Amino acid sequence: MNVLFVLTSHNELGDTGKKTGFWVEEFANPYYKLLDQGAAITIATPKGGAAPIDPSSDSPDAATKDTERFNKDEKAKERIANTKALSTINPDDFDAVFYPGGHGPLWDLANDVTSIALIEKFNLQQKPIAFVCHAPAALKNVKDNDGNPLVRGKKVTGFTNTEEDAVGLTSVVPFLVEDMLKENGGIYSKKEDWTAYAIQDTNLITGQNPASSEKVAELLIENISKTNY
Repeated sequence: MNVLFVLTSHNELGDTGKKTGFWVEEFANPYYKLLDQGAAITIATPKGGAAPIDPSSDSPDAATKDTERFNKDEKAKERIANTKALSTINPDDFDAVFYPGGHGPLWDLANDVTSIALIEKFNLQQKPIAFVCHAPAALKNVKDNDGNPLVRGKKVTGFTNTEEDAVGLTSVVPFLVEDMLKENGGIYSKKEDWTAYAIQDTNLITGQNPASSEKVAELLIENISKTNY
């Protein structure tokens, strides 16, 4: 199975002077779950080259067995440092696509025309499309085959307003994931803050927060061989 991982290229946390990027755990757990299942994984970003890591996700407080595995994995780190440009990616070559979160996607992937077209093509082909935490931001401007917001009428989840408030970034981010999903007509649901929660509706898989990465990965693996829904 060939799986595309799409990471953010954005590394500035608004005008705070702090850095952001992708969240290591949200990449590492699905990456190793799929890799250990024999998947061939390609990593791409809007700009290509090095994908920025959110420094907060690389701290001891955020460490898990998967982040520790990543930190010792020179091959994986080399791949993160040398991602492919999204413009070079052909969806026909892949069985599924996965977007890890971190705050970066709120700034670039939400509006990236190449990413939007790519998700729309995967959806048209009825292939699994999966997003965790802040990554559903990439769905903001994605349309379905009829020109409606892709999430309209679909069960979805993503980083909650209260979780964003808890990390003190409500006034920093360009939009709130929960609000955007609801405004686009998604049937949004959530569990208690920081609880692992993932949901699937047809080929669309979404997870609430970093703790949900494993559940998203499991749903993705379960559905990766399906072509019709």
